[in-house]
Amino acid sequence: MQILVSVVSQGEVAEAVAGGADILDVKNTREGSLGAAQPEVIRSIRTAAPPDCPVSVAIGDAPQLPGTMALAALGAASCGVQYVKVGLFGARTLAEGTDMVRAVCRAARSVAPRIRIMAAGYADGASIGSISPDDLAVAAAEGGADGCMLDTLAKVGDSLFSFMGPEPLGRFLARCRELGLASALAGRLGMADAPLLCELKPDIAGFRSAVCGGDRTGGRVDAESVRRLRALLNPA
Repeated sequence: MQILVSVVSQGEVAEAVAGGADILDVKNTREGSLGAAQPEVIRSIRTAAPPDCPVSVAIGDAPQLPGTMALAALGAASCGVQYVKVGLFGARTLAEGTDMVRAVCRAARSVAPRIRIMAAGYADGASIGSISPDDLAVAAAEGGADGCMLDTLAKVGDSLFSFMGPEPLGRFLARCRELGLASALAGRLGMADAPLLCELKPDIAGFRSAVCGGDRTGGRVDAESVRRLRALLNPA
């Protein structure tokens, strides 16, 4: 299981890498679950990270505006990163989700043909009528993405497992595998969630609050917390 650690500045890179993060995920926590960082922040993090450490960029909790998000994806892909992640916030149907993913993939790969695209949805998305986890995986595959992530909109209190239990999450992960997609889980996951994550076996598990003393916006990544997660998730 790869450990994705969300970082918000160049100053957090060394701690995340020292702790053993497999993927650095650049986001702006003040702009939402998958808030987009400024281009200069993305470039500074890519420069500070080891060349062999993949960097992912979130481009936002996207409204259903494929043209707008295609431009965002093109900009992110031009920063030398390995992943672009788009949150299907505004997509309500499979068709809308597929249109969004396709637009993002086409734009990003026009400047970086080997870049990997992750389509993200929300375990608590029913509260806003957002695309369902079942349709999310199909939209990701039909739109040409490389992987699919379930996250949460709510970032205070409840975690991913408060909104979806092991059975539906297991079905989501199985569907991703059937469709040839890399699978990822995130959403206020903590140390206590490690046993369940080990049972579910997503390809990637994403963390921010758990490695920042519980404060995703005001805290800073701590290398020892990342090490503890590595030991819990990959005990071998």
